[in-house]
Amino acid sequence: MEKLKNYIHGEWVEGNGNGIPLYNAVTGEQVAVSDTEGLNFEQALDYGRTVGYKNLSSMTFYDRGEMLKKVALYLLERKKKYYELSYKTGATHADSWVDIEGGFGTFFTYSGLAKRMLPNTPFWVDGETQKISANGTFLGTHILTPSEGVSVQINAYNFPVWGMLEKLSTSLLAGVPSIVKPSPFGSYLTNAVFQDMIESGVLPEGALQLVCGEPGNILDYVKDGDSVLFTGSATTGRKLKALPSVSGNSVRFNMEADSLNCSILGLDAKPGTPEFDLFIKEVRTEMTTKAGQKCTAIRRILVPENLIGDVQNALSKALDQTKIGNPLSRETRMGSLVGKQQYDEVLRKVNILKTENELVYDGKHELVDANYENGAFMSPKLFFNDSPFTKNISHDVEAFGPVSTLMPYKDVEEAAALAKRGKGSLVGSIVSHDEKFVAETSWKMASQHGRIFVLNRDNAKESTGHGSPLPTLMHGGPGRAGGGEEMGGLNGLHFFLQKTAIQGSPDILTAITKVYQQGAEKKYADKHPFQKYFEDVEVGDSLETAGRTVTDADIVNFSNVSWDHFYAHTDATSLTGTIFDKTVAHGYFILSAAAGLFVSGKKGPVIANYGLENCSFFKPVYAGDTITVYLTAKEKINRGVKGRNIPSGVVKWLVEVVNQREEVVCVATILTLVAKHSPFIDLKNVQKIVNGLTETTQSSWGKMSPQQMIEHLEHGVLLSLGEPEADKCFTPEEQLEKWQDSLYNHRKMPKDFPAPFLAEDETLLELKHKNLEAAKQSFLDNLKRFSVYYKENPQAEHMNFVFGKLNKEMWELMHKKHFTHHFEQFGLI
Repeated sequence: MEKLKNYIHGEWVEGNGNGIPLYNAVTGEQVAVSDTEGLNFEQALDYGRTVGYKNLSSMTFYDRGEMLKKVALYLLERKKKYYELSYKTGATHADSWVDIEGGFGTFFTYSGLAKRMLPNTPFWVDGETQKISANGTFLGTHILTPSEGVSVQINAYNFPVWGMLEKLSTSLLAGVPSIVKPSPFGSYLTNAVFQDMIESGVLPEGALQLVCGEPGNILDYVKDGDSVLFTGSATTGRKLKALPSVSGNSVRFNMEADSLNCSILGLDAKPGTPEFDLFIKEVRTEMTTKAGQKCTAIRRILVPENLIGDVQNALSKALDQTKIGNPLSRETRMGSLVGKQQYDEVLRKVNILKTENELVYDGKHELVDANYENGAFMSPKLFFNDSPFTKNISHDVEAFGPVSTLMPYKDVEEAAALAKRGKGSLVGSIVSHDEKFVAETSWKMASQHGRIFVLNRDNAKESTGHGSPLPTLMHGGPGRAGGGEEMGGLNGLHFFLQKTAIQGSPDILTAITKVYQQGAEKKYADKHPFQKYFEDVEVGDSLETAGRTVTDADIVNFSNVSWDHFYAHTDATSLTGTIFDKTVAHGYFILSAAAGLFVSGKKGPVIANYGLENCSFFKPVYAGDTITVYLTAKEKINRGVKGRNIPSGVVKWLVEVVNQREEVVCVATILTLVAKHSPFIDLKNVQKIVNGLTETTQSSWGKMSPQQMIEHLEHGVLLSLGEPEADKCFTPEEQLEKWQDSLYNHRKMPKDFPAPFLAEDETLLELKHKNLEAAKQSFLDNLKRFSVYYKENPQAEHMNFVFGKLNKEMWELMHKKHFTHHFEQFGLI
C-alpha cells in the first residue's frame, strides 16, 4: 500500500516505520499509509526559520496576497481529484464543497484583503502617528513585521483542506513559513492538495513543509519566535500548551478546540412562524453536515419549555427524511464518520450522555449504497435533558458526531445562563424575530462565545449558517473553545506579526514607515505631482499653491449651491455667545477651494478622487482671509484592478490649508486613483518605431518576415475600420467578457498564441504590397484613417476574431497591445 510522502527540507520523503493504515470511511478498504518515523524534525524547523523565513519575509504584503491568489487558482483548476478523495473520508458533495472550495475561498478572500488594504512593503504601519512632543519634532508610531520563526500547524481530521488553508492564509500572508501537520485520518486528501501547492511553483522555497502523520517530537524543537496553532480536543491542546518547549520558550500558542455550541429558539418562534421552521432546518443541518464532525456543530438545543414537544417532533421528522449512505449517491445527504476509531469514540460519549439524559430519537436509517458493517456510519441521535441546571453531563461531554441534546428554558435569563454553561463556545445561535429578546440574550451570553449568529426571516436567504466560520470574522472562542482567534480579516495576521514602537523625528519616521509625517521635509519640483504616474510619485512630493482670498460672495454663493444655510454662515446677528466673530466660511467650502487650488486642470495620470480621510477644521476662515494649500504625497498603496478599469494605485495626499498668518485652518487626507505606466506603446509613436524596421531585421520568435508582420498589423487596423467586417468571433460567448476585460490590463500578449482564424498548417495572409517600404507606408496611412474614423464615428463598433465586437476605446487598447507584441518580436522596442 502506498505511503504518503512528507515534504521536509524541500524534498518529498517517506517515513521508515510501519506507519498508520488509512481506510476508506465508506467501504472500509485501505487507501494509504501515513508514516513520519525517522523524520528529522529539528532540521525541518531550522530550514523553515532560515530559508523559508528569508524568502517569505522579504516579500511585500501585496505580493504575498498575489501569491495566495495564484495558488488558489492553481488548486481550483484541479478540484475534481480532490472531491474524489474527499468522498473516501465519508464526506458528501456538499460537505466536500465546504472543505475544498471553502478553503480556496479563504485564500481568495485574504488575497483580496491584502491587495485592497495592505502595503506594498514587507512591513505594515499600524495605527496613527502619535505626537509626543510640544512642537512635533518627536513622534511615535508602530510597525508590524513577520515574527522571526516558523509556525507549526496541527489540524483536525474533519476538514482536511479548509483546516490547512484557513491557517495558511494568515501565516503565509504575514510572511511566516509553516509546517502543516494534518490528522492522519483524511491526510491523503491534505497530501494531494499540498502536492499541487508545491508543484504550482508559486511558493518560495522553504515557505511550506508537510508532516503527514503522527507529530512525533516535533514540538520539542520549537524556539522563541516560533508559533504553534492547534485545532482539536481541549484536553490535547492544554497538554501541548504546557510542554516545556512551548511554555518555557515563549512560543506563541493558539488553540481552537471543539465546544458544546448551542442554538436558542426564541420565545416568539412558535410553530407556524418562519423562525420555527428555520430553527428545525438549521439544527438538522448542523447535526448532519459532515456527520456532525464539526467543531461549530450544534450540541445543545435550547427551547422554550412549552415548545419542547413541538421541536422534538418536528426535528425527529426532519432527521427521518435525511438520507444516509454512500457520498457518491445523489440521494445521500449525510455521509459517514471519518473512521471506525472515531465511531467507537462517539459511541463511548453517547453512552455517557445516556447515564443522565433520555435518548428521544435514535435514527433507524437504511443506508444508501452502503452498510454499517464496512463503513463508519452512525444515525443521528437526539437526547433530552429535562433539568439542564442540575444535570451537567450534556454541558460537559461532547460526542463529536450527529448527536445533540434538547433542553428547556423559561426566559431570557435562563436562555443566556444555559448558553454559558458550555464554559466557552466557538459559536452560539439565536433564532428569533423579537429584537428585544435577541439583543438581551446576545450581550448576556457574549462573554462565553466567539461568535453569535442570529437567524430570522429577514436574513435567511443570504445567511451562511450557524456552523460556517467566515474569513472576515473571527473564528475561535473563550474557555473550553481554546481561547484562540483565527481569521477575523486582517486581525488574523497579528498572531504572526511582531509589533514594534518606532520613535524619532518626522523625517526619520517618514524614512522608516514610507508614510509622510507632518513636519518632515517636503520635496518641491516644477512638475505638478498630479502629472506623475503612480510609479513616479514619491512620498514627500509636494506642491505649494497660490493664495485665494475668501469673499462674502463666496460664502453666500456656497450657501446657495450647497443649501447649507446654517446660521453661522448666513446670519451675523445670531453669533452672540458662539465661537465666531462674524459670518464664517463653510468648512467644506474651504476644502473645495483647496482642491481648486491644488488640482491640475490638464489631463494626466490622476484618474479620479477616490476618497477623503481624517478631515479636521482648526480655525475659522472669514471673508478677507487668504488661504494657501500645501499638498504632499503621504502614502502609496498598490491596488489590484479587475475588469475594465485602468491599472492604477491609490495615492494618499496630505492637504494642509493655512491662512495669511500661516496658521493651519484645515488638514485632510485625500485619496486619488493614479494610473500606472502602460508597458504598451502610444499610437503616436508608431511611425518613429516602424522607421527602424528593415528587410534584414530578425524576429525573436515565430515565422513572420518584417513585411508579413507589418501587413498583419495593417490587416488588424482595417478590421477595426470594418474593412472588411469580420464575420465571426472564435471565442466562446461565455468567455468573451473575460477576454475583453483583458484588453484593459497590463499583461502582454503570449508569444505562442495561435491565430484562431488560421488552420494549423495554414500560412499567414498573402503579401499584397510590392515591398516592405510600400507596406509600411500603407500601414501608417491606415493608422491615420483609424484616428479620423473614430473621431467622426465615436459610437462605431467592429468585430475582432478573438475579442468580439469592440468600440473605439477597446480597439485602441487592442492595437497598443498588438503593436507592442510584434514590435518586441522584431526588437524594435
